[in-house]
Amino acid sequence: MDLSLSETETKEPVFFARSKPVFAEDANVFDAAWASFGWLVTGPAPLSVDGRDIAGLPPRLLALDELGTVLLSPSCKQDTRDAAWRHLVARSRAEGGKWTVACTGLALPVLLPAARTLTRGLNAADRDDIHAAILTRFLEGLRDVDLARRAVLVRLRWTAYRGGEQALRETLERPVPHENLASRSAPPPRPSGHRDLVLAAAVEAGVITDSEAELISATRVGDVALAEAAHARGQSYDTAKHARNRAEARLAAHLTDSATDGPTDTTPEHGAHPGDSAPPPVAKPRPTHRTRLRNVTRAHVASAKKLRAPVSPNGPKSGVSERGTRLPADRRSCARRTRPGPAAHTRREARPCD
Repeated sequence: MDLSLSETETKEPVFFARSKPVFAEDANVFDAAWASFGWLVTGPAPLSVDGRDIAGLPPRLLALDELGTVLLSPSCKQDTRDAAWRHLVARSRAEGGKWTVACTGLALPVLLPAARTLTRGLNAADRDDIHAAILTRFLEGLRDVDLARRAVLVRLRWTAYRGGEQALRETLERPVPHENLASRSAPPPRPSGHRDLVLAAAVEAGVITDSEAELISATRVGDVALAEAAHARGQSYDTAKHARNRAEARLAAHLTDSATDGPTDTTPEHGAHPGDSAPPPVAKPRPTHRTRLRNVTRAHVASAKKLRAPVSPNGPKSGVSERGTRLPADRRSCARRTRPGPAAHTRREARPCD
């Protein structure tokens, strides 16, 4: 079964590797882990566990790919899964190397869905960063997970998921460089768009517990059935259902209050003092060309209405008709000297000045 991120999962719970693993040129960390796991189960002497040491397994040697098939079977009890994973984690802590690779390969069926959920819609570079964060936190979980508690693989998966979740948060809050953007600081985007980031924020705020967030994430966001999650937690179906309902009710109330109490911008403007309470003066809008033209037209019409009589009287008794139409020319302005000396005797007719 090829567990690459680009292909869909098989319907049957079968766990096996390629007979000849091939390293892809642009493979991610999960492709490399799967190929390395394939080498462990390839050949005449594959890496195996003794089923007689683990209660619930067939009493014989089981290759790792066969062990994975048994653990994925719905008929496998949770106690058997926990016993097998305690054995694998203990071998990884004691010997490291190939047993750490074995744990990583057997955990890929739960790590890959988490990686798909966290990297949906991201570019290749961001996906690789989040994949690396998920795998890194899983390897840290192999060292730190409490083997005395139930649901070992579920807790390993949640540890790895939170590592990828933190990397996703850092990716979303990272400023995007742009040549046209001025050098300025802006508040980071709120990570409310991602469901698991909402759960992580609710855990940090103390609204729900880490265990409740894990239950909601596995059964609501992931593809884990509530009955299976309840069995992994050592609870009955009704107990897990009531616990999830109570946690979801508190989460819904918290999200409603957060949406109602929106952030208020109380930061004073640049150059203003915090003690200044007077509002800034409101500048009057400057009139546009259209506004000025309309005002001038209205003023012209109003002035025309006020002029009842013409400016110059033109009646029969005004005397305007008896006045001359030509005015005497100004000899000083119209006469000119043609050359120096006495004035010329030639007289010119003065042109009218009107």
